[in-house]
Amino acid sequence: MAPSRVLQLNPKDNVLVALNDLQKGEQINFSGRTFILRTDVSAKHKFVTDDIAPGGAVVMYGVLIGKATEAIGTGEKVTTRNTHHEAAAFHEKTEEYRWSPPDISCWREKTFLGYVRDDGQVGTRNYWLVVPLVFCENRNISVLKQAFEEELGFAPPQIYRQQVAELVRAYQEGGAEEIGSSGAARSGAQSQRARIFGNVDGIKFLMHEGGCGGTREDANNLCGLIAGYIHHPNVAGATVLSLGCQNSQVAILREEVKKRDRRFSKPLFVFEQQQSGSEFTMLSEAIQKTFLGLVGANKCERRPAPLSHLSIGLKCGGSDGFSGISANPAIGHTSDLVAVLGGRTILSEFPELCGVEQELINRSTQKAVADRFIQLMRDYAARAKAVRSGFDMNPSPGNIRDGLITDAMKSAGAAKKGGTSPVTAVLDYPEYSSEPGLNLQCTPGNDVECVTAQVGAGANIVLFTTGLGTPTGNPIAPVVKISTNSQLMQKMPDIIDIDTGGVISGQQTIQQMGEEILDRVIQFASGESKTKAELLAQNDFIPWKRGVSL
Repeated sequence: MAPSRVLQLNPKDNVLVALNDLQKGEQINFSGRTFILRTDVSAKHKFVTDDIAPGGAVVMYGVLIGKATEAIGTGEKVTTRNTHHEAAAFHEKTEEYRWSPPDISCWREKTFLGYVRDDGQVGTRNYWLVVPLVFCENRNISVLKQAFEEELGFAPPQIYRQQVAELVRAYQEGGAEEIGSSGAARSGAQSQRARIFGNVDGIKFLMHEGGCGGTREDANNLCGLIAGYIHHPNVAGATVLSLGCQNSQVAILREEVKKRDRRFSKPLFVFEQQQSGSEFTMLSEAIQKTFLGLVGANKCERRPAPLSHLSIGLKCGGSDGFSGISANPAIGHTSDLVAVLGGRTILSEFPELCGVEQELINRSTQKAVADRFIQLMRDYAARAKAVRSGFDMNPSPGNIRDGLITDAMKSAGAAKKGGTSPVTAVLDYPEYSSEPGLNLQCTPGNDVECVTAQVGAGANIVLFTTGLGTPTGNPIAPVVKISTNSQLMQKMPDIIDIDTGGVISGQQTIQQMGEEILDRVIQFASGESKTKAELLAQNDFIPWKRGVSL
């Protein structure tokens, strides 16, 4: 039997998804009906199954994802011209949620090799952190980075530096005409210094543009975020540089650390430039203490730990029309498995939960959890409107081009990352996650701001789905890039770790793919494999400033 060329995601839907390019005038047979296409319909896009009058509902995933701005005829493509964003209203939790958890028998006794911390958390990596409390210290952070990375053997291969050197040599030897035949980057292994500390995965130097000059809320949130990174199980200890007069004060940082661990015992070295005298004095002392901290961090070794110590961020970026069909529901099944195993998963991107709020409210284990989600969603929406924006502006040109026409459509697919398990906790930014099960976290959809926040909440690994491709990574947590379609895997193999295109072709089920992803997660968590983002040193870190990002 020929494979289906279209897909219906819910019996309530009045749209079908094109699995490959369809041409105007084609006859499409589906579920006992025949449709004559009135327009070309590219793969990932949708056409309607019944005439829709102006103002009529467009339904996908069984929920309202838009309303017609003009008459849309049966077999006609859904576009930004004939459909605008519309989402269903939501209200307080009014019903109990019943859930049938998946079978975890084959994972129940499995472990991963992690770094067990004194506070009981388990890291998937072992890093030392160097971070400024204010942007004024970024240059000093750069000085420390230059001093440490090369000498300790943590610097990534300088293949592009070598390319520039070859171009310079070609130019000096033969002039401009010689450049065209020289200078292509070579991806082969480059010589590196041997690593001094075999049990330390690296020393990570964060930089940002915050800490002063903005709102006090942003300054306090920055301290909370940095505290989350210091408390994170992937971090053995930290060096913090402060100027002294900024809004993000050392005292605030220490209080935020205590909120996360009253018995905090990791090495934490804080240097304040306005109290240190000369810059040389401060940096020399920071180098000496940081080196001794690394000596201590190197004593920590990987040990078996139950999968309940996994804390997984669930993220999508560069999404396409297949995201909600393949990769997102696949990691949703992984999330369900981890929840049953006693681990934590974090679903964020509140602008991309627009239209599915009621489902998540009803899935909440307690009314207080649901009420907090409602309050945070409404507050976020109000802030966006206050700056003349709104959730409807969330889809990017790339999203729209590849089939995500409205924010509600994008959201209905994005929410699939959270699987079907009960919602056990709701976190405001930059709170830390501690409740096992599915946690909802208030963040923007912005790729780097969201991943930065998820790791700040304790995610020790991040599953990141993409249909268009994105280079996003994180300094301290492995980010596993998962393609929604096999064409992307073939096109960008240097950034994609896992391909879920088999779901689209019918070769794999959502459940099979989710189980395969969990097995890969265990490998990445144990350090048996590095993610492409780690190999490419994609160390992205952007704190969220409330109120403007979507």
